[in-house]
Amino acid sequence: MTEFNTIAIDLAKSVFQLCVISNQGKSIKSLRLNRTRFQDFMANRERSRIVMEACYSSHYWGRYFEKAGHEVLLIPAQHVTPFVRGNKNDKNDALAIYEASLRPNIRFVPIKAEYQQDIQCLHRMRERLVANRTSLCNQLRGLLADYGHIFPVGINAIIKGVREIIRDSSLSGSLLSELESSIVEYDYQTKRIDKINKVLKSHSDKNPHSQRLMQIPGIGAHIATAITSTVGKAEVFKNARDFAAWTGLTPRQSASGNKSVMGGITKRGDQYLRKLLVQAARHTVRWAVKESDSKLAKWINEIIVRRGLQKGVVAVAHKLARIIWCVLTREEGFKPA
Repeated sequence: MTEFNTIAIDLAKSVFQLCVISNQGKSIKSLRLNRTRFQDFMANRERSRIVMEACYSSHYWGRYFEKAGHEVLLIPAQHVTPFVRGNKNDKNDALAIYEASLRPNIRFVPIKAEYQQDIQCLHRMRERLVANRTSLCNQLRGLLADYGHIFPVGINAIIKGVREIIRDSSLSGSLLSELESSIVEYDYQTKRIDKINKVLKSHSDKNPHSQRLMQIPGIGAHIATAITSTVGKAEVFKNARDFAAWTGLTPRQSASGNKSVMGGITKRGDQYLRKLLVQAARHTVRWAVKESDSKLAKWINEIIVRRGLQKGVVAVAHKLARIIWCVLTREEGFKPA
């Protein structure tokens, strides 16, 4: 056991705050180091317990320290904030990280492998490209409406209409030139989105966990890769209910004494993953209409009738989260009842 048993680190881009804690839980050294000195300091440390907030660059440093033989624990940022005492500064933040690491029921964040971060980067880039493409189409729709051009709903409809306007319209040359540039921009963004989709599909074909997830109705390669890159095998969650609660798809509870009120969903956890689960649930609802003989499909159809489409879809998304946990942790394919 090393003398400096725990090192709490407040990460940053260029300046790092370290709080060295003894085996007795006493702060014995506080250091403020630049990036180079920080790497040198950690390279010369004996095996230590390192605690950090799960934030910017934490997974990179987590892998770096694990290779050096240290034990690394990442703490969710929202669990660190309550332990900050006094003024908000790097030193107090490092102490808060250490104190949060001592909580008995804390759920630490697993350190992501590089391939998981690669896939997450692809998802984030694709999301930005889709948002930019949608924004472009909405702008074209609004601008051309002032010239009497109205298009049906949908991206394909407006792009087809703009191409026809470029060929046949009597609009000014300067506007037509910008419309042509907008079409080039749309085509470029679409090609990049299609390329990312192919890469994600390739990842899902090689990953056995993604393959198992794709057996679940409503889960395709896009959603399967997002799930595996975010939670891995979901081993950090002790049961299916715990995972569903983490996705933010459980009702918000307000209770006092003998009174308990259930509200809308909590919307905690990963917003992107929750959005994909709701989208998957809409596909699952359509599947249930066609495959009405299975037990799962009957349950889905009944809840849609009883609670309505929108609330029913969220309930189905919650059910999918529980099924996903079972498939990942048991490492077996989906078996519809």
